[in-house]
Order: sequence, then structure tokens, then C-alpha cells
Amino acid sequence: MANKRDLKKDINYVLGDIIEAVYVWEYTNTDKDTKAGEAIIDDAIATFDSLIAKVNDRSAQDKKAHFKAINTELETKGRELIEKINQLG
Repeated sequence: MANKRDLKKDINYVLGDIIEAVYVWEYTNTDKDTKAGEAIIDDAIATFDSLIAKVNDRSAQDKKAHFKAINTELETKGRELIEKINQLG
């Protein structure tokens, strides 16, 4: 992990791409209900808020381990959201 700024950029890019993928799906599937897509977007925004709050938490003793755990959580949550997008059909 390089630094806090890079981690924040990674969080922003990953979750921003997921939200963009939902918008693309909604645009290409105008005949389908968008409730599931909106739920994925809401989940991505909540994840973003949670991860940024953890990055800004100054009480962590071991910064390297703390940032690595956040990065792992981002990967896990990102994969879950991508699976949800794939299931939209």
C-alpha cells in the first residue's frame, strides 16, 4: 500500500465503476425493473462511506495493517457487488 491518497483513489475508482456498470445495465435494459439496480447503487454508496470513514480513522495503531485490511474489504465488497450486477441478467 503506497499511501492513504492512493487507497482513497482506489475506493473511488472501484465503487464508481460499479455504479457506472449499473447505470449502463439500466440504460440497455429499459424494459426491466430498476429496483435491484438502485439497491446495488445504494449498497455501493454505503460501502464507499464506510471505507472512507475507516481510511480517515486516525486511532489505528498499525497503519500498514489497517490499510491492508481496508483494501481487502474493498476487494471483497467489490466482488460481491459485481456478482449482484451479473445476476441482474
